[in-house]
Amino acid sequence: MPTIGVDVGGTKCLGVVLDDDGKVLAEHRVPTPQMGSGPALIAAVAEVAGQLQGGAAMRVGVGVPGLVDRGGTLRFAPNIVGVTELPVREELSKQLGVPVQVDNDATCAVWAERAVGAGAGRAHLILVTLGTGIGGGVVVDGQLVRGSHGFAGEIGHMVIDAVGGLPCPCGQRGCWERYASGSGLGRLAREAAHARQVPRVVELAGGDPEAVRGEHVTRAAADGDPAAREVMNRFGWWVALGLANLANAFDTECFVLGGGLVEAGDILLAPVRASFLDLVEAAEHRPPVDIIPATLGEHAGAIGAAMLARPN
Repeated sequence: MPTIGVDVGGTKCLGVVLDDDGKVLAEHRVPTPQMGSGPALIAAVAEVAGQLQGGAAMRVGVGVPGLVDRGGTLRFAPNIVGVTELPVREELSKQLGVPVQVDNDATCAVWAERAVGAGAGRAHLILVTLGTGIGGGVVVDGQLVRGSHGFAGEIGHMVIDAVGGLPCPCGQRGCWERYASGSGLGRLAREAAHARQVPRVVELAGGDPEAVRGEHVTRAAADGDPAAREVMNRFGWWVALGLANLANAFDTECFVLGGGLVEAGDILLAPVRASFLDLVEAAEHRPPVDIIPATLGEHAGAIGAAMLARPN
């Protein structure tokens, strides 16, 4: 029986209807409320799911960014200001009148990529989403790793620069996502711009170093600009540092990289792969660890949420 999956992102709530073979039959989206209101967020998700239900009693899965406990409550969301301790499963079940499954958004996405995406057939893989922050989902021995409370996979908040690290919305300093996310690439690029190291990047940003963003770097690098490529090399090292830590901890066979930054292709992947080999413990004695791009794009979280909504 078809199920519905809804992925809550920073700008949109995207929902899909998924058939038993993993094919998307329909989709609907609405803007994510920006006022930091739990009830408004619930209302937006309910609107998407209700539109897709069309009167049918389809089960619903929801992926939300942040700490989601095993009871389906969003405990804390660093990148959704003002939304904490939100009982997503309870509220949506009341409004929709069907069973609702709620998980972290990247947990949903890794399950989709493992089932019908880049990681299909892999028993051990880790999804790393490189967006405004960094999300993660972990599969070990073919099973999702949720942790004792449901909080596993918050890999963006591994501390990699404990002394004088950059402040993070989670309250810590030096979290990986401050350095290896889209915002981290933008920061590196602006530093280079203010140092007058990347004139082509500044030109693409309209001449203002403060207007430089990650997309200006990737575009200049793709055009062959050597200074932009050097920024991408430095950024790739930060991405690889976190991957090396995860490889040492989980002994995974595959990293699937998702998020908007992956659209840069080998401009990003090549320096990440090269730095990873330098950073991972005893690399010369390990079997190769694949680092590959995700294939499901923006639909991964919603597809995975729909899959996890299916009865066991």
